[in-house]
Amino acid sequence: MTLVAGADLVQEGAAPRRPRGGGFGRYALGKVLGSLGSLVFLLVVNFFLFRVLPGDPARTLGRGRFTTEEQLEAFNRNYGLDQPLGEQFLTYLRNTLSGDLGVSLRYRVPVSDLIVDRLGPTLLLVGTSTLLAALIGIWLGIRGAWRRGGAFDRFSTSASLTLYSMPEWWLGLLLIAVLAVGIGPLPGLFPTGGLHSVDADPWSVAGVLDTARHLALPVLTLTLAYLADYALVMRSSLLDEMGEDYLTTARAKGLRDVAVRNRHAVPNALLPTTTVVALNFGFVVAGAITVETVFSIPGLGLLATEALSVPDYWVLQGTFLVASAAVILANLAANLVYGLLDPRVRA
Repeated sequence: MTLVAGADLVQEGAAPRRPRGGGFGRYALGKVLGSLGSLVFLLVVNFFLFRVLPGDPARTLGRGRFTTEEQLEAFNRNYGLDQPLGEQFLTYLRNTLSGDLGVSLRYRVPVSDLIVDRLGPTLLLVGTSTLLAALIGIWLGIRGAWRRGGAFDRFSTSASLTLYSMPEWWLGLLLIAVLAVGIGPLPGLFPTGGLHSVDADPWSVAGVLDTARHLALPVLTLTLAYLADYALVMRSSLLDEMGEDYLTTARAKGLRDVAVRNRHAVPNALLPTTTVVALNFGFVVAGAITVETVFSIPGLGLLATEALSVPDYWVLQGTFLVASAAVILANLAANLVYGLLDPRVRA
């Protein structure tokens, strides 16, 4: 009786055990609120960042046509540049939340229409190269880690790091010189730039093939440049898993080495790589400014480059907002996926 009573006292006085991990709902809510805070901060930075750029839009766009102060004042009044900075900011917030990103100073069309027109080429270019780089890089990382120190591992790691260290624009120019212009007896095989030929119908079968031919070199450039992103993360993650006890147990059960790798090691090692893939897909919307410029691809990257030369405030704000929001949302998706795959991160 004494022992039972003592046990009861111990049980009553003991502190309740805390759960090892939180629920997914609370975890997801925290990540969503954090992303909303990042979006609010983005809106503030997006407005003030481009107001510090040098140059007067009215004088730059006028190109000498505005000869009087009255003409300059009329231009600034038409675009709201004569308002106090605080009033401009409130107008910017109100218009942005309603989907109005302003009118381009250079093209005289709504910025939202420009972004929609340029988004397709960017998604096609950067999305394709990101997918190829992820698939090939993960395969390189798996094979290299499983045979660590072998000839394939040394070659793939060195090659991917070398390509990763090259500036994208320089690698693109190198591919243009070799595969588009041609060197010596090697003729040019691909176009030097553009999304498709001038006389091609992009929606026909011939037009699709023509577009694929034009995108071959820029896609190859970005794929080679980003291989190391996935290969090294996958290789490092798999090397960490290879020392775990559960793989020794799987081998002791008689599983073949390939089955141990594919069924046990790789799924667990894919967790960090999944985060990298999700984050990099967020950068798809941002595009690759240097590659789009080198290959004259009419995407968001080239649009941002053109807007910087004016400066076109509203185009810069719109492209920066869309690109940055895509990264924030991709980061949120990566956190939520990681929370589902690995409950330990919810703690």
